[in-house]
Amino acid sequence: MSGAHLFVIGVTHNQAPVEVRERLAPASHEALRADLAAVAGLREFAVLSTCNRIEFYGVGADGSAADSVQAAYCARQNFRPAEFERIRFRLSGREAALHLFEVASGLDSQMLGENEILGQVKDAYAAAHSGGSTGAVLNRVFQKAFQAAKHVRTHTAISSGQVSVASVAVDLAASIFGRLDGARVLVLGTGEIGEATARAFRSRGAGDLAVAGRRRERAEEIASGLGAGVLHFDERHSRLADYDIVVCSTAAPDTVLSASAISAAMSARPARPLLLIDLALPRDIDPAVRVFEGVLLYDLEDIERAVEPRGEARNGEVRKESRSLPRTAKRPQEGEAEQIVQAEVREFRKQAMLGGAAPELTALRARLDEICRQELDSFRLEQGPFPKDQDRLLAEVGIRITHKIAGSLARDLKSSPDPRTSRRVPVSA
Repeated sequence: MSGAHLFVIGVTHNQAPVEVRERLAPASHEALRADLAAVAGLREFAVLSTCNRIEFYGVGADGSAADSVQAAYCARQNFRPAEFERIRFRLSGREAALHLFEVASGLDSQMLGENEILGQVKDAYAAAHSGGSTGAVLNRVFQKAFQAAKHVRTHTAISSGQVSVASVAVDLAASIFGRLDGARVLVLGTGEIGEATARAFRSRGAGDLAVAGRRRERAEEIASGLGAGVLHFDERHSRLADYDIVVCSTAAPDTVLSASAISAAMSARPARPLLLIDLALPRDIDPAVRVFEGVLLYDLEDIERAVEPRGEARNGEVRKESRSLPRTAKRPQEGEAEQIVQAEVREFRKQAMLGGAAPELTALRARLDEICRQELDSFRLEQGPFPKDQDRLLAEVGIRITHKIAGSLARDLKSSPDPRTSRRVPVSA
């Protein structure tokens, strides 16, 4: 491998409002990954797509690979390239690694120190790794990002107060209704955020709680652990008037609560307000209902405004005074969390991924990753399928084992007197 160029390109909540970000949300991650796999000169890639960001981490022979990724993505999304160019950020080399470390650590989140993002980054990496689109460079940078995140969360109070979208949604509901034991709550969506939201409502005393999702068995699984009810997803419109608080967090490409259904529900409960919290991207609830009398609608941008005081309270842990500056601007190196991330990036470079890597070690890691992936695929076929959390844990264990083996052999390679093992291959910035 000669001249490996690490880069990240994307759009986050820092650059675009929710109505733009929902246009950028991929309808099919499989189709998008197939498009990227066909990009000439793109050696490795991983896609991080959440409600607050779409980011492409890649390794190419030179900077043109990032241009090709951008073109392929805009074509897939039918998004005007000139518009994307105006709002996207693009980083390379050390700055790309720093950005990933900050994202995984919760330092670049809409809610500073949020808990969900690390799991989302791990899911993105696991999908790329199992799909065969990562190699020596991305494997190493993601593993170091996970180490940095663990260090930050262990040694600072960045995650104090259990910051998460779910906890903020429940705080918002409590600020409006006061006690939640008398409110009827419906959670639409059975993914990680939906489950976390249901658990948060139950922990805060919500007595009448129901869960609904397209996969009824998943809704029943969540509900059974909480002593909650299960609503058939197709009944969400006809039963909407029964609930005081409705939280949506599905992965649907279109709205799941229409304006007409909400209007009908309000006609059936004219004297009772309805709180709607939309945590999805694309949005689950038609924003036109904001003007309906008795309806209180909060989406991701409203959530961001609600958590600004929390971010201020954490400025002692991470001095993010420059969050409104472009990502290419110099960030202040103050605060314990920032210092930890910077130290992890320096260690990352010392370990010869951004500063260079021995060709023998690069080939070794690639082969170990390939063997691990093949064995995991075989095991899944023989013993699977596994629940999502177990599958992710299985992938993480496999990755840890291969990296421990590679690390041990790397030390042997670095101490070898053979001059061939001291050659360095630059990873350009």
